[in-house]
Amino acid sequence: MIPSRDYDPGDLKNPALYINRELSWLEFNQRVLEQGLDASHPLLERVKFLAITATNLDEFFMIRVSTTQKNLREGIEDVAPDGYNTEQQLEAMRTRARRMLEDQAGCWDQLRPLLAAERIFFLEPQAWSPDIREHLAAYFSREICPVLTPLAFDPGHPFPLISNLSKNFAVVVRHAGRTKFARVKLPDVLPRFVQVPESLSPSQGLTFVFVEDVIRANIHELFPGTQVKGAHLFRVIRDADLEIEQAEADDLLESVDRSLKQLRHGAISLLQVEEDMPARILNILVENFETTEDVVVRTADRMGFGDWMQLTKVHRPELKDAPFSPRSPWRADEDPEVIFDQIRYQDQIVHHPYQSFASVEGFVRAAVKDPHVVALKMTLYRIGANSPLIDLLIEAAEAGKQVAVLVELKARFDERNNILWAQRLESHGIHVVYGFPDIKTHAKLCLVVRQEPDGVQTYVHTGTGNYNPETARVYTDIGLFTADRDIVADVSEIFNYLTGYSNQKEFRRLLVAPLQLRARLSELIARETEHARAGREARMIVKVNSVTDDQAIRVLYKAAQAGVSIDLLVRGICSLRPGVPGISEHIRVRSIVGRFLEHSRIYYFRNGGHEEMYIGSADLMERNLDRRVETLTPINDAEILAHLRDVVLGAYLRDTDRAMVLTASGRYEKPDAADARFSAQQFLLQQYSEPQSE
Repeated sequence: MIPSRDYDPGDLKNPALYINRELSWLEFNQRVLEQGLDASHPLLERVKFLAITATNLDEFFMIRVSTTQKNLREGIEDVAPDGYNTEQQLEAMRTRARRMLEDQAGCWDQLRPLLAAERIFFLEPQAWSPDIREHLAAYFSREICPVLTPLAFDPGHPFPLISNLSKNFAVVVRHAGRTKFARVKLPDVLPRFVQVPESLSPSQGLTFVFVEDVIRANIHELFPGTQVKGAHLFRVIRDADLEIEQAEADDLLESVDRSLKQLRHGAISLLQVEEDMPARILNILVENFETTEDVVVRTADRMGFGDWMQLTKVHRPELKDAPFSPRSPWRADEDPEVIFDQIRYQDQIVHHPYQSFASVEGFVRAAVKDPHVVALKMTLYRIGANSPLIDLLIEAAEAGKQVAVLVELKARFDERNNILWAQRLESHGIHVVYGFPDIKTHAKLCLVVRQEPDGVQTYVHTGTGNYNPETARVYTDIGLFTADRDIVADVSEIFNYLTGYSNQKEFRRLLVAPLQLRARLSELIARETEHARAGREARMIVKVNSVTDDQAIRVLYKAAQAGVSIDLLVRGICSLRPGVPGISEHIRVRSIVGRFLEHSRIYYFRNGGHEEMYIGSADLMERNLDRRVETLTPINDAEILAHLRDVVLGAYLRDTDRAMVLTASGRYEKPDAADARFSAQQFLLQQYSEPQSE
């Protein structure tokens, strides 16, 4: 819905001015799925996009659908800024998400023959030759059967726990003259795709069958002496939104661990079943899950397309993006003195993945190896499975340096992993804190304290992305190394706030949530508004992952009404409606979805010619502004600011290849491309690969 031209421009709370948050996220995921349909991507990269969109949608059901479902069940009426009440929102979410499940299957239908043309085949059971059936039966007995556990459910056997995201067979058997039921789970340890020997393949090339088909064809082996009447595949998604009871949060690690165990029994938000599942079987599942028919989706297609990520491991480099070697501002074996001298006299910036995460590892390694470094402090949100930073922090502690680490235990889907990291760090004598029970620490901060001839000097790395070498290869993020006295003093005080007791409310240069980030951002936008009203240069460019906070949106609307020119680069959710006459006609919104996940946050203010820019961890979301520890750090170096403004933001604003433009109708459209199509990500790859002049 678009507001009419006679709409009151003073009423910025009108629901017509807002796009529903949940539907906007689903449209973002659709843009990811469209990459899987885009022939300009290498074929296995298209398969990767299909897998990503499936994993994303699973998380949507685990968190967003589950939370809305819970609110409706508990009678919590939450009317969104766009006017949807809880019931309307849940229905809209389910309807759109179900259509996306169909679209994923449609994407696979398009990719499958293209893979076959590249000699990567997938055989359905009806195409199995007798020799293939014999081979798969032997494979089942040898590799699959030992890890399967059939669980009966009847009055003597309680209904088994069905774990989140698991695929299962509901098996109907005839035993002792009676019809009985069992469940067989497909363990995650089994590959989704089973390769058929080339000698048995009906076509020359790589041939796979689906593991569920192999199990179904041989499932009678699990029930000797009975007659298997049917085996019906189903998949469940449960509520995975971790809740910490404040009254029970005296020991945060114990509380998170307890909550994770409770999530195993989370309410069902999706029950996906095969189209031909008999009504009796479905009724048994619905009754035992203690759920309702509205969570059920019948499908004639494959389930769990997130597993298709396994196919990206197929060794066909010509079907993947060309590899590249990101550079680092210093060598892996660089003398610590050289690194700290560089940072001390000039700020350094790195742009991942175009520049290597080894720069961050090198900074931490320099702090560990340098005998003059006396202390090292760090925040860890998503660490990754095999992070070298953990070993470096342990090495620093064992070398006698003071090491303090904040491990955010509540980082969604990384909770268990972070508990293990925290316990390992603690076992080596490192001071580990877990943050606050009611807010997450999302800021990305690393502080190094060094004893130098002229006194103590502090160095800081801060940025937009997690200290995770795996995501740094595929997420675009910006990191800043600085020894600026005001910034390092602010970061030092933030660590005091995180590890001790502090009533700090104001900071020298940093914008810090939940303390003053919202207010300071509003002031910066209001300042731009005053510049516009006074006829001075008034311009903003904001690059974030999401824009959903209605208060922030209204501040942006007011700025646009005053004539501020605003470009928003919003990868995902955008609840702001651009291009509305009299309201947001000076606001333009673009989303870029491509080879790399756009993750950097940059805030640029023209400020009447006295430019200011910030980078950091915060999106324009209520959770980032009010319920997380976040930081935005100013860019003080004029050359770095110009680079980020002209080269980086300039490239995104010129993109006609991967960009989509949000219209006032709420739809995304391809931008006009008068000349040759321009890809910001490809341009930046080339830009950072070129030798830098001395």
